[in-house]
Amino acid sequence: MALVGCDEQKAVGPTLVYKGPNMESTNVLELFSDSARLQVRLTAPLEQRYENGDVIYTKGVSVTFYAKDKSVENTLTARYGKLEQAKNLFTMRGDVRVANVPQQQKLFTEELFYDRNKGQIYTDSAMFVRVETLTERLTGYGLKANQNFSSYRITKPEGVFAIDQSVAP
Repeated sequence: MALVGCDEQKAVGPTLVYKGPNMESTNVLELFSDSARLQVRLTAPLEQRYENGDVIYTKGVSVTFYAKDKSVENTLTARYGKLEQAKNLFTMRGDVRVANVPQQQKLFTEELFYDRNKGQIYTDSAMFVRVETLTERLTGYGLKANQNFSSYRITKPEGVFAIDQSVAP
């Protein structure tokens, strides 16, 4: 007597796990406010959101920060942006530009980090930076600044610098 039965077929090979975005949006405009006061305006041609909360802007991103009096305080643009939700850290890459509008200061670099928890923007110490004001053009490697770019420090400055003799030691 022979018994013939059907066994369940088991899948052969590794299970494929989708790691791409859960949501894509085009022509994005996001407004962030606190107590009905606009603080940040973000625009991007493409936004991709992932299951872990990370957000990637593969086709560029532009961010405008507003002061309490509703004037533009700071702008930030880049060809690529990423928000790591777990760290609350933005990474901006490719022709990164930061402008402090009231002080008429501009920062140019290729990669910049914005730590929202610390309220600080910075670059790697090996990253070239250029800061332009109405009267100066400063260059060097590495930068640390507050989030509105009103105060900054270039880690390894290079070039020729003008020194105000009235405040020199």
